[in-house]
Amino acid sequence: MHVLAEANLRLNASAIDYVLLAFYFVLVLGIGYLARRQVSSSLDFLLSGRSLPAWVTGLAFISANLGAVEIMGMSANGVLYGLPTVHYFWIGAIPAMLFLGIVMMPFYYGSKVRSVPEFMRRRFGKPAHLVNGVSFAAAQILIAGANLFLLASVVNLLLGWPIWLSIVIAAVIVLSYTALGGLSAAIYNEVLQFFVIVAALLPLTIVGLVKVGGWQGLVDKVTGSPGGSEQLHSWPGDNLTGFGNNFLSVLGLVFGLGFVLSFGYWTTNFVEVQRAMASKSMSAARRTPIIGAFPKMLVPFIVIIPGMIAAVTVSEYVQDKQVLLDGGDAPTGVTPNNAILLLMRDLLPNGMLGVAIAGLLASFMAGMAANLSSFNTVVTYDIWQTYVKKDRPDGYYLRLGRRVTVVGTVLAIGTAFIASNSGNILNYLQDLFSFFNAPLFATFILGMFWKRMTPAAGWIGLVLGTASAITVWGLSQAEILGLTGQGISFVAAGTAFVVDVVVSVGVSLATKPKADKELVGLVYSLTPKETRTHDETGENAGWYRKPGLLAGIVLILTIGLNIIF
Repeated sequence: MHVLAEANLRLNASAIDYVLLAFYFVLVLGIGYLARRQVSSSLDFLLSGRSLPAWVTGLAFISANLGAVEIMGMSANGVLYGLPTVHYFWIGAIPAMLFLGIVMMPFYYGSKVRSVPEFMRRRFGKPAHLVNGVSFAAAQILIAGANLFLLASVVNLLLGWPIWLSIVIAAVIVLSYTALGGLSAAIYNEVLQFFVIVAALLPLTIVGLVKVGGWQGLVDKVTGSPGGSEQLHSWPGDNLTGFGNNFLSVLGLVFGLGFVLSFGYWTTNFVEVQRAMASKSMSAARRTPIIGAFPKMLVPFIVIIPGMIAAVTVSEYVQDKQVLLDGGDAPTGVTPNNAILLLMRDLLPNGMLGVAIAGLLASFMAGMAANLSSFNTVVTYDIWQTYVKKDRPDGYYLRLGRRVTVVGTVLAIGTAFIASNSGNILNYLQDLFSFFNAPLFATFILGMFWKRMTPAAGWIGLVLGTASAITVWGLSQAEILGLTGQGISFVAAGTAFVVDVVVSVGVSLATKPKADKELVGLVYSLTPKETRTHDETGENAGWYRKPGLLAGIVLILTIGLNIIF
């Protein structure tokens, strides 16, 4: 980053931009303060007292995911690979979000669990619960660090402050509103942030397209640039996976990304599930991810296309793109992560720049607040209350939740420096998801649909699944496996899933399962249908509130987008 400040990559913000930014931060902290007045118990602080309407949780669901990964990572991918990056949305998100709403949410909401690790405890007992709780907490701190690093890099480009100082200041702002109002503050801010992010990125995309001569102009310029026309078609996506074989590439995208990474992330990642759990009814909880899928479908147009425009218009990329594609360090000091910032520097007038920077900071704060609010729930309920101090008065856990938020922020400052070593932040995060989410999804889905799976299989499968993903990653880092780019995480995730399933089946057949009566509400075949159905009267009535119908509309639109692009 020092190179960047020297290479004249500072954003020329004016007084009006700083005024807009200051106003935005006052608004964010104000929401935290107002939400604090609704917090009287630990359930309010950690799960919003299950009181929010579906449209609020639906927008928060998508905004919690519109963090640094989405904006910086996907635009970095736009620079390097172009349109194949849409697979992270249309294959790697939408089907799993619909599955969560239709199949999994009735389970989560109906069983009244407060977190995903709590579901693991009821289904498999304490060892699996502890393994999952600790690995989830570790993952959240690593991912929060990545969000924090990107937040700090914007502050660094804007004000020229050293990166360590930017990291600390950015952390203090997120901490203050998450510790004040808990999950409600995080969720209401996420809804606000969703609109700010769109207000920032939509004009940037439109101005950029006008500059290159519309869509056809972009097509012509991309075709003539390093990487060529492969960047203009989403399938087979060889340049993204790095497999060099169309069949393997499609297999990696559909199984590694579309099934294991995607379902692992959207259906067992408590950061996302926690948003739906805060809904006021089962119907609202089911609609939450489906409502989120509508904007999710269109996000590629405001994050990937700006990356593609940056690759052919920003002078540093025009000069250095081939070096970046070859995995080298660019002489100008840019990395793919800088795409959105450099496009803003070149295209936006003052005033608009302030809104755009607020939008970027909003996205990273949304991501980091989501990590912190799920970290504090899991540490407070799943680790501390279960294993350290049980049966304390509720006020004890509420105070603890606030303290844990502070500890999480301090740890995230540490992991921000790990993230700072990655040129493409998306690679770093996909590797983390393959370690933590892929094996959890295997254990989860097997335990939910196969009643014979035993408590021992629950934790042994998780541990060995995670170990196998880390092994694949280590072998590719040591260049023993010839994998590059994002193909590494697809293979690591696929391996973790298969190893977890094979080990879990083997261990289950050799150990004793729980009695059927202990698994009611936790295994699909043993759960009465009425506990999985939702009320369709009152504020849940009307065809436009039917989860199945909404999911069908999303699916048809997504298939259409895959065919067009």
